[in-house]
Amino acid sequence: MNQVLIIVGDATETVDTLYPYYRLQEDGFEPVVAAPEKRRYPMVLHEVKPGWTITKEWEGYTIEADVAFRDVDPAAYLGIFFSGGRAPEYLRYDADLVRITRHFFEAGKPIASVCHGVEIPAYAGCLKGRRMATVPKCRFDLEVCGGIFVDEPCVVDGNLVSGRTYHDHGRYVGEWIRLLKEARAKAP
Repeated sequence: MNQVLIIVGDATETVDTLYPYYRLQEDGFEPVVAAPEKRRYPMVLHEVKPGWTITKEWEGYTIEADVAFRDVDPAAYLGIFFSGGRAPEYLRYDADLVRITRHFFEAGKPIASVCHGVEIPAYAGCLKGRRMATVPKCRFDLEVCGGIFVDEPCVVDGNLVSGRTYHDHGRYVGEWIRLLKEARAKAP
C-alpha cells in the first residue's frame, strides 16, 4: 500500500496542493489526485496582503485529477490530504467525498489538512473533540462541529495532522509523512 489521496476541486490552493504532492513523491509514495470528476482543475493562489483584511486570490497552476470521488475505494489508500483554497467549501457536500473522509477517520489512517481543508471533515462529522490548526477564519467551521482550534503551525492529534496555511507546510507535512511511513511499514 503506497497510494495517498490528495483532495482537490476548482479553486484549490496551489501551494497547499503542490507542496505535499511533491513531498509524497520524494518519500516514495504515489500521490493520487481525487476530485468530483476526472479532469483538469484550475488552482488559485491565496494571500492576505499587508493592510488587507480579506484574502486576495489570483490564478495559479492547474492539476489533473486521477480519479473521481465516486470511483474511489478508500480502503486502497494509505492516507489522505485535504488541501485548502475555496474548493473545500463546495466539495464538502459531495456524498462520495463524505464517504471517503469518514473511512479515513474511522480506520485511523494518516490524515492531513491545511487552511480551508478543515471544512470537509467538519461537514462529514469527523472532528468532535479533535484538536486542529486551520486558518483563523475557518475556526468557526471547526468549533461548530465540536473540534478544538489550536493556533499553531503543526497540530498532531493521533492520526490527524494539521497546519494553518501554506506558511506552515515546512512544519506539519513532515509529521504527516512520518505517520504515512509508519503506516506503510505496518501494511501487509
